Amino acid sequence: MTSLFDPIQAGDLHLANRIAMAPLTRNRSPQAVPRNITATYYAQRASAGLLITEGTAISAQGQGYSDVPGLYGSDQLDGWKKVTQAVHARGGKIVTQLWHVGRVSHSLLQPGRAAPVAPSAVQANAKTYVVDPETGRGEFMHTCTPRALTAEELPDIVHTYAAAARNAVRSAGFDGVEIHGANGYLLDQFLKDGANRRTDDYGGGIARRARLMLEVTRAVADAIGGGRVGLRLSPVTPANDIHDSNPQPLFEHLARQLAPLSLAYIHVIEGATGGPREVEGRPFDYAAFKAAYRDAGGRGAWMVNNGYDRDMALQAVASGHADMVAFGRAFISNPDLVERLRRNAPLNEWDRPTFYGGGEKGYIDYPAMAD
Repeated sequence: MTSLFDPIQAGDLHLANRIAMAPLTRNRSPQAVPRNITATYYAQRASAGLLITEGTAISAQGQGYSDVPGLYGSDQLDGWKKVTQAVHARGGKIVTQLWHVGRVSHSLLQPGRAAPVAPSAVQANAKTYVVDPETGRGEFMHTCTPRALTAEELPDIVHTYAAAARNAVRSAGFDGVEIHGANGYLLDQFLKDGANRRTDDYGGGIARRARLMLEVTRAVADAIGGGRVGLRLSPVTPANDIHDSNPQPLFEHLARQLAPLSLAYIHVIEGATGGPREVEGRPFDYAAFKAAYRDAGGRGAWMVNNGYDRDMALQAVASGHADMVAFGRAFISNPDLVERLRRNAPLNEWDRPTFYGGGEKGYIDYPAMAD
């Protein structure tokens, strides 16, 4: 029987166990540059089979929160190179999450204080974290009304994703990338009819709404090889005011189109991100979603996420429901989470006020178990 602690081959990634650290925004990268404490933070958690970094902006336009890292400048790539070297020195594997937030942004964070961009000019009923440049204080502010991207702009968006992936692997030393296609950000906005009101080739029916996500995924796979690429999806989460009127056929179509790309893994958020695993009024058959991918020839590892504890994770892998399980907040306060899960040891409590912004406190000062 397969165990959570067994190694796994996910595409080109040979992983020591089936536990992943989920992407966790921490807002500790001023000027979008990872700092030395970022290298310490990830290296402390390198016993995970796979580390997935916090969402990392593919461009200045793609930024939606203050002090999140990027992949589009040399200082940013140099900062990330220190991170990957520190993780590799501990024997870990690390991929970065490619992020364009789309409408989940504020004009204060956009180049020239422009409006954020989106598939349609539909404002998200959501908030984003903005640091006042005068006071240095951060607060959550309502997102701004976006402008709709033109069809002529979309090839450049695709190109920017691919360029960020190349930068990540070739310049920063990442083992691969995860495309952020979840939680109401740009690709998810195009995918779901709650945010996509377009009438061109990127809006309307299922195939058209899925087009940008598939174009981006193919371009990234072409750039660095599909075996180094993961994709994160969230079929029914209401995060950032996103929804779709009929997600089951939408995601099964997407699964069938993704199958031939030989991706390393598919990362599925089950339920509401960081919330209940069953979303009222939004039923979804995750087994059918996975079956659509497998039946179409998809062989990437199937990673699940959201609210998993030790017993649930062990059962998910042993039963074949999943190949891997990603843990989020538990990794914040438990740098040695893998060993704690292996021993069934108690977990440290996290300090919620230190989640976003700040320095070492609540970031690199959580204790590991005594040997």
